[in-house]
Amino acid sequence: MEEAISSSQIEGANTTRKVAKEMIQNEQKPKTKSEHMILNNFITMKHIVKHKNEIIIPEKILQIHKLISFKTLDKKGEEGFFRKNDDIHVVNFSNSEIIYTPPLEKELKTLIKDFCTFFNEDDEKDFMHPIIKGCILHFMMGWIHPFTDGNGRTARAIFYWFMLKKGYWLTEYLSISRIIKDTKIKYEKAYIYTEADENDLSYFITYHLKTMEKAYDALKVYIDRKQKEVFQAAKFMKIPGVNDRMAQILKIMYDDGERILTIKEMESRFMVSNYTARMDLKALVELGFLEIIQVNKKKQNFVKASTFEKAIKKV
Repeated sequence: MEEAISSSQIEGANTTRKVAKEMIQNEQKPKTKSEHMILNNFITMKHIVKHKNEIIIPEKILQIHKLISFKTLDKKGEEGFFRKNDDIHVVNFSNSEIIYTPPLEKELKTLIKDFCTFFNEDDEKDFMHPIIKGCILHFMMGWIHPFTDGNGRTARAIFYWFMLKKGYWLTEYLSISRIIKDTKIKYEKAYIYTEADENDLSYFITYHLKTMEKAYDALKVYIDRKQKEVFQAAKFMKIPGVNDRMAQILKIMYDDGERILTIKEMESRFMVSNYTARMDLKALVELGFLEIIQVNKKKQNFVKASTFEKAIKKV
């Protein structure tokens, strides 16, 4: 979710992390272009994880672009298709200066073919570390710029694909784009310096490695925080009739009294069936921790009960 949100925000998606996470967790339909961008990225990441061991071919690059750009482009006919003209430029919007003009459209077929070969094959004579190669693939996709829009999102998605394919499973839990978003100027300059210095990739690779290191450090902080949350949630498991999932729900409500829970969110969060999620929430209602808000004839939301604090103190 973090990667899906941040990768979209780099490209202009305008929404908060909280709203975006709730949309994904509750499986809500996106209402704006920004929400479409984020959900598309999330769906694309799940698709990549599922197909991570496959080789890449031009058709699969188009499929990634189609997933990632669904309902976000000015022209629907450009979703999942390489650009058909040369009227594409990377522009500095602060001064309208053209900072990069990608290769001609007639060169795309050859460039994409070479890209796929580089992705799929390893040179037996000259070893290249997979992480370095992943950084180069990220750069190449941005440099080729084969689409009218969505090139950055596609480049970052393919980097994840390559890293997972090479066995770097931890990459699935790193949010590279979150670090890039916070250092966007350096990200752009890494491209510019490389292109201005006869495609010396040292600039981009160095930036990318530093970004990965920061993302890894951020993951360690996240894991440490989650471990503390699990430890805190364990206290709630001492309550009779409360299982581990229910204990985590109580921890959520204890920390955020304004939170509104849904059955869909619990299904997604704990990877359980609709029945199990519903039973967990209703059990907490019976114990006096939650209250039901009837949204319509079928849908129910769950909120912190007025008796929550009293029930907590009691146990």
